[in-house]
Amino acid sequence: MLADLESHGFNALGIIELFDRFETAGFWIKDRKGRFVWVNTMFLLHFGLHHRTDVLGRTDFELCEPSLAAQYQLDDEMVLKGKRIISRIEMVGRFDHSMRWVITTKIPVYSRRGQIVGTAGVSQPYEKDEPGMVSGSPLAEAMKFLAENFNEPFDRRKLAKQSGMSLRDFHRKFREAYHVTPHDYVRQLRVRASCNALVFSDKTLARIASEYGFSDQSHFTREFHRAIGEPPGVYRARHQR
Repeated sequence: MLADLESHGFNALGIIELFDRFETAGFWIKDRKGRFVWVNTMFLLHFGLHHRTDVLGRTDFELCEPSLAAQYQLDDEMVLKGKRIISRIEMVGRFDHSMRWVITTKIPVYSRRGQIVGTAGVSQPYEKDEPGMVSGSPLAEAMKFLAENFNEPFDRRKLAKQSGMSLRDFHRKFREAYHVTPHDYVRQLRVRASCNALVFSDKTLARIASEYGFSDQSHFTREFHRAIGEPPGVYRARHQR
């Protein structure tokens, strides 16, 4: 990718480094195997890293929790087929055990011969009250509602209504955008939101389960293990050391 720019006489790396001036947006480029070729400074800060060498050549599975990495892999597979992901609102976990709502766009990267040789993306914070940021996202209103009410009883009909769609259309568009059902997405969302409470509070697992929308501690433990790869008690002990 960089070589193609260089062949036209450009200092490719110098051009790409303009993205280091993005003060809020993370930017990245990956090759066809999902390995990071370049990332900007905000991307590094999101993961609590200091040097690009900590990222370059690695994949999402080496940087993220399994459920997020799997979603990113599915994204890459779609983009490598020529499909663009435009202004998708999503929640991502951060290195400090907090979560952040972002707007993500991903596009294919082409060689001079018109072949797709990788993917590129940009992700910026989603300000729920800022108008016009997600005008191209049909699920924007539903995701705004989830951001504010994810721990409330799940009601997919209400989410469909928020988006002005039939239940069937909402379910289809949601799966196309996020690769999971709305119900599964909410379960993953609740798990990621609970990480901060596990590490930075002394609340019992039962109380955290209740506050983050799980039916009981057993349900919380099961869903947490599925998303993160270990039980919440183990996660807490490992990160509170």
